[in-house]
Amino acid sequence: MTIKVAAIIGSNRKGSYNLKLVEYIKKRYSEQLNIQIVSINDVEMFSADIEENPPKGAMEFKMKVRNAEAVLFAVPEYNFSIPGALKNAIDWMSRGGHDLKDKPTFIVGSSMGVLGSVRAQMHLREIISNPTLQPKLLPGNEVYIGAIHTKINEQNEITDQATSDFLDQVVNNFVEFYNKVK
Repeated sequence: MTIKVAAIIGSNRKGSYNLKLVEYIKKRYSEQLNIQIVSINDVEMFSADIEENPPKGAMEFKMKVRNAEAVLFAVPEYNFSIPGALKNAIDWMSRGGHDLKDKPTFIVGSSMGVLGSVRAQMHLREIISNPTLQPKLLPGNEVYIGAIHTKINEQNEITDQATSDFLDQVVNNFVEFYNKVK
């Protein structure tokens, strides 16, 4: 069985290391995870004034997440938190439907710094624990890949064996978790 996963890339940067990381995960674990990369680039700025009639970009984003069986967040760290574009996309998911409710979810993140987005992921966990979101979040599998620029090559392959082995374990843990909670 292959799990249909909406992978939300937390950055709108073209050369995003988190996008490269998800492309690696998509290729390496294609027998377990059918990953669809869901861009936040076209999601309009949230406003309560337009939430009753959401614009096209926000609706398309929400539908892609809603139609998935599971969610993967790939999160960089900007100023000790998540990027504003990701927060905006999450704000849209918190309105008008239950896009994340009870959806098995896991988080990965990378950065060029040594902490690998740890603070951003902690903040993301706090944000998505909101009662209007309520995903079923994989516990105890924090993926903080520091110095990502030294661990991934031009073909989006992880070159660091310890990182690759750890991702193998996390994906296996997520598949087991998915089968238990779904």
